[in-house]
Order: sequence, then structure tokens, then C-alpha cells
Amino acid sequence: MATGTFDIIHPGHGYYLEESKKVGGKDSKLVVVVARDSTVRSKKRVPVVDEKQRLEVVKMIKFVNEAYLGNENDMFKIVKEIKPDIITIGSDQNYDITNLKKELTDRGIHTEVVKIEGYKKGQLDSTCKIIKKIKGMEFDENIFKEC
Repeated sequence: MATGTFDIIHPGHGYYLEESKKVGGKDSKLVVVVARDSTVRSKKRVPVVDEKQRLEVVKMIKFVNEAYLGNENDMFKIVKEIKPDIITIGSDQNYDITNLKKELTDRGIHTEVVKIEGYKKGQLDSTCKIIKKIKGMEFDENIFKEC
């Protein structure tokens, strides 16, 4: 199981999901949980793309076998329902792995937690960097007439 916001899809997302699938082994199934809009607002910022569209795009990624929206009130609810063998955490996700494992164990969820390292770095390797670039650009208003 991999989790995330997946707001503006970029190569870092692809890398995270590909590596997550590899962690499970040759015949593994990758299930992705996409954060709800309310969760994104409370932990990051206002999402650019709404949760339904983010879920739709994640389902299209070739490494993904199944994808679901997370629970707005309890992020562990879907984990308990799906019962993954492994949960992967992205290199940019700020989870304390020890605390996460303890919380899982306390809830009776026995799963391995793996941090995916080696995130590909590039000029636009995060949604935040993409947003900053767009905010700083000047556009000819005529290009928006057909939007």
C-alpha cells in the first residue's frame, strides 16, 4: 500500500509508486490510497486538483492495481480494511516510522512499513515547486481563451 496526495502528478510520484510495487516483489499488487481534499487542506494546502480527479489519474498509472480515497476521519480505517502486507512511505512524506509502526500495532494492524528512498531530484520534482513556477510566470491572456 502506498499513500499520498498526488495533486499535480510529476515523475517523483511515478518513482514512488514504481519502487513501492518493487518492494512487494514480482507478483505483488499495489494498492494506493489518495488523500481526501479535507486531509490535504489540513496538512498541506488547498489542493489544485480535486480528490475525484486525483483518484482517477492515479488509477491510470501502470504500477497501480487498485486505488481508493482515504478516510477523512481515520487514516487507519482503510488500512484495517485492506490489510496490506507492506505500507510504503515516500521520501518526502514526514512520518515518524517508529510512531507509525506503534500506532499500527496498537490498532491490531500487523504490517511492515518501508520508507522509499532515492527520490529523483529535478527542477520540478514536487507539486509545490510546480505551483511556484506557475505563479512566477507571465502569460499572454490570449492563451486562456480556449480553456
